[in-house]
Amino acid sequence: MQRLIQEYGRNEQVAWIYRHFPLDQIHSKARKEAQATECVNELGGNAKFWQYTDRLYEITPSNNNLDLSLLPQIAEEVGLNKTQFESCLSGDSRGGKYAEHIEEDYQDAVRSGGTGTPYSVVIAPNGQKFPITGAQPYSAVKQVVDAALNLK
Repeated sequence: MQRLIQEYGRNEQVAWIYRHFPLDQIHSKARKEAQATECVNELGGNAKFWQYTDRLYEITPSNNNLDLSLLPQIAEEVGLNKTQFESCLSGDSRGGKYAEHIEEDYQDAVRSGGTGTPYSVVIAPNGQKFPITGAQPYSAVKQVVDAALNLK
């Protein structure tokens, strides 16, 4: 997705809108991690959001094995105030400042046909939707984007 944004985004042909899709049954920590990324976005903006999200993926040993006590440390690593981050993040794994927002994202993914992650939906200029389920190679995603861009 980052490569697509680099190639198409400068001409404003493509936008990437990120939505959370925490699958609680297999990843009990996903909602708290999602809340952490929203707190980072609040405190540091879009660039910090992506820096933090990339770092989460870099250090997570495997699905659901990240020690949640590292979330504030990662925020500090990307240049945010740890105390402000912890204040934003306070609440249990289902609560917290962004719990409702994350649940709305989750429900949106379910309504659009999402059953797993990653799950992407390419929306053509004419409104036609093209779901992409699972991790796909760049060439496959590019093919879908190119086809969508040709629909007016």
